[in-house]
Amino acid sequence: MHFPDLPAMPHPLQFKSVTFTALKPGPRLIVLGAVHGNEVSGSKAILKVIQEFEAGERLLQNGQVTFVPITNPLAYNRKQRNGDRNLNRNLTPTDNPQDFEDHVANWLCPLLAAHDVLLDIHTFQKGDVPFALFGPKNNNTELESFKHENAERGLALRLGVSRFVDGWLDTYAKGVANRVAHLKATGQSGEGLNTDPRYGMGTTECMRSNGGYAVTLECGQHEDPNGPAIAYAAIENTLVHLGLIDGVAMPAVTEYQHLSLVEVNDKQHFDDTFSRPWSSFDSVKKGELIGVRKSGEEVRATRDGFIVFPNTLSQAGQEWFYLAIDNNSYLKSGV
Repeated sequence: MHFPDLPAMPHPLQFKSVTFTALKPGPRLIVLGAVHGNEVSGSKAILKVIQEFEAGERLLQNGQVTFVPITNPLAYNRKQRNGDRNLNRNLTPTDNPQDFEDHVANWLCPLLAAHDVLLDIHTFQKGDVPFALFGPKNNNTELESFKHENAERGLALRLGVSRFVDGWLDTYAKGVANRVAHLKATGQSGEGLNTDPRYGMGTTECMRSNGGYAVTLECGQHEDPNGPAIAYAAIENTLVHLGLIDGVAMPAVTEYQHLSLVEVNDKQHFDDTFSRPWSSFDSVKKGELIGVRKSGEEVRATRDGFIVFPNTLSQAGQEWFYLAIDNNSYLKSGV
């Protein structure tokens, strides 16, 4: 499958989205690529789908779809994850923008709020199997109130992947509490570190907070040549599933792995090191050595589970790795 070339250097100080609107009403979908500037598989897939709509090869039958091929142009131009900071944290409008990502948020958050459903397409640093992340069960809690559990899981099950992860914001909030406790115990100020649990707010959390629902697709490792095709299939499956275009609807996957994030561990010093080159979804046994801190303290698994998002490049006070556990019965209600 051929994908369009990526734009060489889009202007880093302006934003672009492309919207198609049908004659008949229906769901309003938004699809994001390159929220992190070095994750461009989704961008390639989005550009191909835009070309197909513009050439008349696809027709929107109902509703509306908005495509954002490059959500963070500054990070994209730099060919790195972030511009001034991680866009997928602390994503909220502000009257006093301090960095480029604040300007992105002031443009992107209202755009998300104008839609019903988000598909956010990413890639990952280390690992091999694509997966999708979705949000909480229906609840009325202050952290992440939500009422679209079944619709969100129903979409996730039809993206074309068979591995799913949940528990992000709740686990992030617990990690922030641990971070604050560590700073207090060691007498550090925490200046410049993320000590507010709402800092875990990213694109999907912003979408849910505005009454919609959202799924993140991690369509492979950054350089995986199959990534754009996986992203393209997920976009097509989403459009058909929501009834925006004609096509054969993909049935919900029935054989899958479902993991729930339960724990996050920060780096405490830049020279904290992993015991081996971990990849996402490597299994660990309780007590297994995961890493060693600069102080010599050993970091061991607190339970049987799986490593998720190990980050060798994280800074002190930032997420180093997550631990997840099996939760395969949970998705059944979302079919």
